[in-house]
Amino acid sequence: MVRDGHRFTRRALLPWGPKRCFAEDDLYTVKWGTQENVDIEKFFFGRVDSEGKSAVEFFSDFRFDHPGQEPAFHGLMNYMSVQKLRTPKGLGWLSALPAGRERNTRLMLLQQIQQIYCAMWTECIWQIADATASTTKFIISDHPVTVYNRGCFPGSEYCRGFNDPDIRMVATHTYFPLSIDKILNLTNLSWVRNPYQKERNIRPNPNFFHSTIFKFTHIQTYRSLSEQEVLEINYITKKRSLRYIAAADKEWLYPENHLPSTHWNKFGGGLLLMPEPREIHMGGEVYIGYKGGGSEAWDEYGQRPWQKGYKDDKRHAEESKALERFKAEWAKMQGPEYRGTSCEFQHRHEGPRVASDKLHQHYLEQARRYKHRP
Repeated sequence: MVRDGHRFTRRALLPWGPKRCFAEDDLYTVKWGTQENVDIEKFFFGRVDSEGKSAVEFFSDFRFDHPGQEPAFHGLMNYMSVQKLRTPKGLGWLSALPAGRERNTRLMLLQQIQQIYCAMWTECIWQIADATASTTKFIISDHPVTVYNRGCFPGSEYCRGFNDPDIRMVATHTYFPLSIDKILNLTNLSWVRNPYQKERNIRPNPNFFHSTIFKFTHIQTYRSLSEQEVLEINYITKKRSLRYIAAADKEWLYPENHLPSTHWNKFGGGLLLMPEPREIHMGGEVYIGYKGGGSEAWDEYGQRPWQKGYKDDKRHAEESKALERFKAEWAKMQGPEYRGTSCEFQHRHEGPRVASDKLHQHYLEQARRYKHRP
C-alpha cells in the first residue's frame, strides 16, 4: 500500500468487519463527466438485497412444508446470480467481455444479464448441508458464490485472475453459505448421474437463458458434514477468493493447517460436494396443461419437445447405466444411511433416510459385480 508517500505491506490478518473488507467505495456509481449517479446501488441492488436476505433466511431453516417457497426461490436465485456478478471478481470478469470494457456499460450489462446463472442452477440437484457437528464453521470470502470443479485446479486457465470454472461444465459445483452452519450446494444433474465422464464436459442444454421448472421436493436435506469436510470446503473458499476471507474464529482462516492433503481433486475422495445419488432417478419430464386446452413440456434439462436433445435415447441409456453403478459404489462407500434426503413421493423424514437391509444388500451385490467387470 501507499499512504502519504510511504509504501508499506499491510498485515495479512486484520480484525476487520464486513464493511472494511467486503465493501468498496463507488463500486456501483455511474459517472457521466462530472455527474455521478448511485441509483443502481439504491434501487437495483437495494431490491435484490432485500429479497435476497429474506430468501437466505428461508433456506437456512428450510422445511418442505413451509409457506413462501416460490418468492424465496426467485429471491435466492436472483440474489446469488447478481452476487456472483457484482463482486470485484465478478466485475473483473465482466470487464473482459466486449460489452463490459467501459465502467458505465459494464454496470448496465450486469443489470441486463442479472439472471444469467438462474436456469442452470434451477436444473441442478440442490442440497442443504449442515456443519453443526463440526467444531469449525464456514468462512466467507469476497466472492461468496463459490464455484468448484475438481478438474480445474487453482492455477489452471479456468481459475486464473477473475475466471471461474464454467458452471455448465458437468463437474462444476456452486455453493453458497446460508449461515455459519448451513450451506447450499448446487450440482449438475448430469454429473450426479454420470460421475465417470470428463469433468470439463458440457452439460446438456447449456443455453444460459431458457425457461425451466423447479421441484422443491427434490431438495436434499439432512446431510451432516464432518470436521474435515468443512475444512476442505473452507480451503476451496479461500483459494477461490479474490483478496479477502473472513471468519468468526481466527483459526478457521487457515484450513490448510489442519488438512492431511490439499490436493484439489481428492477432497472427499473426489466427491466432497456430491449429493446423495440414491435419491436420484431417471426421467424427470414435466407436463403442464392449461384451462384453455394448451400445454407445455420440459425434460429434466429444460429442453422443449421441438428442441434437439429432448428425450435423447442414447444419453438416457448411458446415464441410466452409470447412475445404477454409482448408486451401488456409493452405498458401499457410505453405508445404508443416506447423505441427503429429499421429499420426493411425499416421503416425510425427521432425519436422514436409511436404506432397508434388502435394498442395501442389493447395492452391495451390484457393487461387487461392477468391481469385477473389465
